[in-house]
Amino acid sequence: MRRQKLPVILYLKIVKQSSEIVKNKKKGKMSTWTPLESNPDVLTKYIHKLGVSPSWSVTDVIGLEDEMLEWIPRPVKALILLFPCSDAYEKHRSEEHERIKDVKEQHPSDLFYMRQFTHNACGTVALIHSVANNKEVDVSGGVLKNFLEKTVSLSPEDRGKALEEDKEFTAGHQELAQEGQTNASEHEKVIHHFIALVNKNGTLYELDGRKSFPIKHGETSEETFVKDAAKVCKEFMSRDPNEVRFTVLALTAAQN
Repeated sequence: MRRQKLPVILYLKIVKQSSEIVKNKKKGKMSTWTPLESNPDVLTKYIHKLGVSPSWSVTDVIGLEDEMLEWIPRPVKALILLFPCSDAYEKHRSEEHERIKDVKEQHPSDLFYMRQFTHNACGTVALIHSVANNKEVDVSGGVLKNFLEKTVSLSPEDRGKALEEDKEFTAGHQELAQEGQTNASEHEKVIHHFIALVNKNGTLYELDGRKSFPIKHGETSEETFVKDAAKVCKEFMSRDPNEVRFTVLALTAAQN
C-alpha cells in the first residue's frame, strides 16, 4: 500500500517544529513536542509507523470493573494510563521518591526504563515502555527498533537524552500528533501525563518517565495482569476523587 503523502502545509509545519526543537536543544532548553491525543486509532497508527507489527494495536478500556475488563481483546501486554498532573499526584510522587530513593531495589536486567526529558513526550515514552518490555510484540526494522538497539546498554537518563536528540522520532511524533480529533498545537502546555503498566517477570511495574526509577506494585501473572493493573489505575483515581479526566488504554492483540 502506498504511503499517503502529507499536505504541503502540514509537512512544512512539522519541519519547522522539528527545526525549533533542535534550536532549543542547542540553547540548552528542554525540547517541547506537540502532545499526543489519547486516541487509540492515532496511537495504533503511530506504533505501526514506528515498526510494531500490525498484529498489535492500542484500544480503549471502557471501564475498570471486572466485567468491563473482560471486553478488552486478549492478550493484553500493557495498560496505559493518562491522568492529570494534579497537586495530589505531585505530592504522592514526591513522597514516593523520598520513600524509595535510598532503597536498593533489584530490577530485571532486561527491564527497559527511560527518563523523560522532552515536554509532552510522555505518550511516546509510555508506548516505548509498553512495547520494549514485551518480547512477544514484534518490532521490525524502523525508528523504534533502531532506538532500542542503540540504547539497550544506556542508563535511563541517557535513554531519555537519546530520545530528545533522535530526529526521526521527533518528526514521527510531530506528524502523528497532528492527526487527533483536537488541535493539539493549541494545547502544547498540557497538564496530563501518560504512564505504562507492564508485567515483567511476574512483577507489576509502573513505568513513568517523570520518576527517577521504576515503581513495583507487587506480584502479577499473565492471568491476573489486567485486574492487577486496573487496581493501580484505581489508586491513581482515588487520590483525586473529584477529578474525572482519566483515560485508560491497552496494548493488545489486534482484532481482525
